[in-house]
Amino acid sequence: MPLFVAVALTTSALPATALAENAKQEKAQHPHISKAIQELHEAIKELEQAPHDFGGHRAAAVDASKNAIQQLQQALQYRAAQDTKKGK
Repeated sequence: MPLFVAVALTTSALPATALAENAKQEKAQHPHISKAIQELHEAIKELEQAPHDFGGHRAAAVDASKNAIQQLQQALQYRAAQDTKKGK
């Protein structure tokens, strides 16, 4: 959580347009991270819609996947904020 707070504080003073553009660039520069986020969303849907609980592992897998998505998004946001601060 401290990283999220730091990113939020860092990004709050940055121009929104530049930050949004840099966020798009980061996704393009890190296609595997972007794809992982998409795939994790799909995996969560599949887990939640499954007629079984995967031997009791479904809930933990969904939680871990949601956490992974959050961490990957924060990583991209951090990079976008750094690029924005540097004027890229």
